[in-house]
Amino acid sequence: MRLREKVAVVTGAGAGMGRSMASLFAAEGARVVVADIVPERVEETVARIRGGGGDATGVVVDVSDEEQVRRMIETAVRTYGRLDVLVNNAGIMDRFLPVAETPTDLWRKVLGVNLDGPFFACRQALPVMLEGGGGAIVNIASVAGTGGGRAGAAYTTSKHALIGLTRNIAQFYARRNIRCNAICPGAVETGIPVGGEPHAEGMERVTKFAALGSRAAQPEEIARVALFLASDEASFVNGAILVADGGWTAI
Repeated sequence: MRLREKVAVVTGAGAGMGRSMASLFAAEGARVVVADIVPERVEETVARIRGGGGDATGVVVDVSDEEQVRRMIETAVRTYGRLDVLVNNAGIMDRFLPVAETPTDLWRKVLGVNLDGPFFACRQALPVMLEGGGGAIVNIASVAGTGGGRAGAAYTTSKHALIGLTRNIAQFYARRNIRCNAICPGAVETGIPVGGEPHAEGMERVTKFAALGSRAAQPEEIARVALFLASDEASFVNGAILVADGGWTAI
């Protein structure tokens, strides 16, 4: 029960890593706001958590829309009275397109979800956390944010920027009892199309470069990293960029 009585908002919680994080947080005692852009997925995750005896409420949100993000945070406060943990997990890929082949609308869409979304969420959540005495923010970046060749131009740029945002928040709010860290997963079995290909084919192409048995992570493996960073066990971890890629970037 490492998150007993804490309130957590998890974006992109309708599937994959986000669903695993929301479910694990609830199992560890958190009251969870399940946020996703797909209504059916929100309902499924909430039902799963409640079916296991957990406490969850759902919010349909496009994180690239600041007004919707504001309502998401307001829902957490209205429903549970506080906010202790924010996980910015929602994200989209970019078909592995290099700069010269990236359409402007794709560039803006990827940056809107992957960078504007976490910025909006943090900007709305921080005052609530400060009023409550502190909190923990976990941003889901990527190994694409630590190098230049593991995704396309838009996705790579968004994840590099998210790491910068993470470090900036960590510096500015550390003295006010707010920690902000990022996880950089490698390939993860989420079912999302990879590089413009169906998930299975895309993952096969990506994971052949991975080190740990040439396999992708399961969402639960990344969720356990997020749980650590969200919990008091990580009380002295702030501004960390934690790579969870099976050794991929060690090559």
